[in-house]
Amino acid sequence: MLEEDNSQWGLVHAFVLDGEGGATSISRQQLDSLKLDAGQSVWLHWDRGHPQTHAWLRSSSGLNEFSCDLLLEENTRPRLLPLANEELLLFLRGVNLNPGAEPEDMVSVRIFAAPQQVISLRLRPLLATDQLIDELGRGVGPKTASELLFYLAHHLSDKVDDVVTALSEQIDGEEEKIDADERYAPDHGLMLHIRRRAAGLRRFLAPQRDVYAQLSRNPLPWFTPENVGYWNELSNRLIRNLEELELIRERVGLVLESEHRRASERMNRTMYRFGIITGFFLPMSFLTGLLGINVGGIPGSESPVGFLGACLIIGSLAFGQWWLFRRLRWI
Repeated sequence: MLEEDNSQWGLVHAFVLDGEGGATSISRQQLDSLKLDAGQSVWLHWDRGHPQTHAWLRSSSGLNEFSCDLLLEENTRPRLLPLANEELLLFLRGVNLNPGAEPEDMVSVRIFAAPQQVISLRLRPLLATDQLIDELGRGVGPKTASELLFYLAHHLSDKVDDVVTALSEQIDGEEEKIDADERYAPDHGLMLHIRRRAAGLRRFLAPQRDVYAQLSRNPLPWFTPENVGYWNELSNRLIRNLEELELIRERVGLVLESEHRRASERMNRTMYRFGIITGFFLPMSFLTGLLGINVGGIPGSESPVGFLGACLIIGSLAFGQWWLFRRLRWI
């Protein structure tokens, strides 16, 4: 009920982290008079497309115009921008697993982070935030603002892991079918879809690698020591996924190249057999056509054994061709 009341203001979720892994949901009205105790942090998750979000961000959030412009801009890419007073802007991307999403679609989350405050904005629903809220409800969620940033990035990376693994398994299945059945033809539409998905993911996620690396190399003073190692591991995971996406593209190319080669070989064998058959019957067709001319003077036309002689000549010619083709190893 509280979230329904908040939604009319563009506020998707609002939680006060208790510093122990749990959180308390608050309303939009409580936000104006909110005062945090030591060890507490506030997380505000807004709908970037809602007009009230724009109004609150510019008039009541306390952020300067530069930060508001960056958080509300239409198009952006993964990046990290340090601000004054140990604050930062963080832009992250993840895969779009919403129903009806196109393969090229991505979800993004724009984040303003301070020692006791995290403001995040999304345009499309995020499964990562749903998981985070579930962990907060069970008391095993982030304890501080720095951990909240990591949890969001971690859950976004989990979705990337799942998609990359699914694409890799699809390629594995196609390769196994090709190895098991020489006549199996892979689905070209599926292969092109996998290659396009891998290329799109790699293009949109590659800049995020530098963001994670920068967070691990240059942590802010309010980051917990454990977070530094976690950000480094998150960077390594993303690098591994990017390498796997590049490998998937190459494997798709190899599958399509293998199918093209096998199709060419089948066509060559077919044309070879067709050529052998044509060469085998061409002399006999010429001979029978010559003997079938309805004019006088055909040798043996008056002889009772003429037909038998013609059959013997054609049979001898066929046997001679067969022997020649065998000797030349054409058959």
